[in-house]
Amino acid sequence: MARIVILGCAGSGKSRVARRIGARDGVPVISLDEIWQPGWGSDRTPAFREMLTRLHTGDAWVSDGNFAAVSFDIRLPRATLVVWLERPRRLCAWRAVRRALGGDRVHRLGKLPEVLRYIRNFDRINRPLIEALRIKHGPDVPLVRLRTEADVESFVSNLSSRAGR
Repeated sequence: MARIVILGCAGSGKSRVARRIGARDGVPVISLDEIWQPGWGSDRTPAFREMLTRLHTGDAWVSDGNFAAVSFDIRLPRATLVVWLERPRRLCAWRAVRRALGGDRVHRLGKLPEVLRYIRNFDRINRPLIEALRIKHGPDVPLVRLRTEADVESFVSNLSSRAGR
């Protein structure tokens, strides 16, 4: 069964792709942004890791979110596929603004400047860190990079042949 980790910048579409795969294949979707609660500090990291360990024990799941430093040692050794959504920064920023203005429970308006800064600096700061941890904890896990909406559509349509089913 497939165990897929979806990575990418904020606003790249990780949750949307994860939900589509989960609904299509009837597998649990583990959204790290929904698990990590607003207001939690680093003192909650052990409880967060405990939840992730429990949620990632199944034979099939789709896990979306980065949280590389605190989760890759849990998720990547069990993953059968890693998907990097490499979408343009402008698209990611637009989606982040739209979510925050739409009253999304997880993506709050007050955090928007921080999220936009994260998006602006993602390729320079976060991507190299995430990539290094991906290689450290899942060097043999197949990797798919999706850059366009057509890439995403093709991937989701043809997933069963790629994801260890």
